Amino acid sequence: MIKVGDKLPEVSFSQLTKEGVLNPTTSQIFANKKVVLFAVPGAFTPTCSAAHLPGYITLADQIKAKGVDTIICTAVNDAFVMNAWGKSQNAEAITFLADGGAAFHKAIGLTMDTADFGGVRSQRYAMIVDNGVVTTLNVEAPKSFEVSNAETVLAVL
Repeated sequence: MIKVGDKLPEVSFSQLTKEGVLNPTTSQIFANKKVVLFAVPGAFTPTCSAAHLPGYITLADQIKAKGVDTIICTAVNDAFVMNAWGKSQNAEAITFLADGGAAFHKAIGLTMDTADFGGVRSQRYAMIVDNGVVTTLNVEAPKSFEVSNAETVLAVL
């Protein structure tokens, strides 16, 4: 599993934009930026929609005021689902990156197998990344939501 001090692996994500589906790479996303990245097991799922994402939406201005360039939400979903979820939550301050094949989450060792519920998904976590290097990593215990929320990340910043 990735740890504090590690550089993020080079992978591509999918992102639906006005120009269509783009495939930004890790280096394009994180180079020379301070980024808060949080991951959810799935878009439109209960805890993710009721608490995890809304916390980041509410605190986005305060998080960015601490020197954060970008707040990113990722999940093992496709770009269309991630875009629709962001729109449904009025999450203009958040960048949504899809990891449809779980390449990123496999590379950092933060997947879980939910079997028939949805297959391979991301674990729930939040990290602070400075110029591609992980400076904070908060991984949730299974079925928990205590350390990856926006309030905890804001306190660390």
